[in-house]
Amino acid sequence: MNLFKIILFSLFSFFMSETIYCQELSGRDIMQKVKDRPDGDSRQSEMTMTLINKRGRVRERKVLSYSIDVGIDKKDKKSMMFFQYPGDVKGTSFLTWDYDELGKDDDKWLYLPAMKKTRRISGSSAKKNYFMGTDFTYDDMGSRNIDEDIHRLVKEERIGSFMCWVIESVSKDKRDIYKKKISWIREDCLVPIKVQYYDKLDKLHRELKMSEIMKISGFWTIHKMEMVNVQNNHKTVLSLKNVKYNTNLEPNVFTVSRMEKGSL
Repeated sequence: MNLFKIILFSLFSFFMSETIYCQELSGRDIMQKVKDRPDGDSRQSEMTMTLINKRGRVRERKVLSYSIDVGIDKKDKKSMMFFQYPGDVKGTSFLTWDYDELGKDDDKWLYLPAMKKTRRISGSSAKKNYFMGTDFTYDDMGSRNIDEDIHRLVKEERIGSFMCWVIESVSKDKRDIYKKKISWIREDCLVPIKVQYYDKLDKLHRELKMSEIMKISGFWTIHKMEMVNVQNNHKTVLSLKNVKYNTNLEPNVFTVSRMEKGSL
């Protein structure tokens, strides 16, 4: 076999192996890869929240966000958010301890400086409420074990210039507010670029779009998220800047007492 034929055979073998690999991936396999996508051991960023109602009225908020992976296997996570602007929300802070253990509820606390009171967010009904007037629920502000849902690879679809896996995820918990979610996962970087949330009547309730995706310090990073409640025409846009990874954070600062102080 001459050199040209060897090269052709090698290329053919490579593409065939990639095709077989993709065909063998299940919906769960893909969602596990998404969850396992590297994002450093800790992260911090500056965030702008823009809330837009159906009349076009705009409210803007500035937030500092921090998170760190914890536990022996780094599967759990602690996160803290501090509201900086405007004055009516300044000093408000939000703490989350996310657990990857199946069936274990995350711990969440919200500090309201006007009342000088910390409220614990607990129970399935509380987690369905919207976070600080946005279109994100308290449940959205944490993470899920992938086995809380049944995942099915529906198809592959191109969005813009990117090929995506389309995954249907149906919750195993009948108490969940949503019947299912449909996610479009970019195949090149394992980042979701669109998620649709369907209510119990199987009607589209919210749609989340992610954009301005680029690498920061070697990690794929979403810089813009837009959540639209299609049933009431309200929208929340999250814009991130100054994103940093593997920063000098310690798990022991992610506490309720530190949250109430208003900064790390």
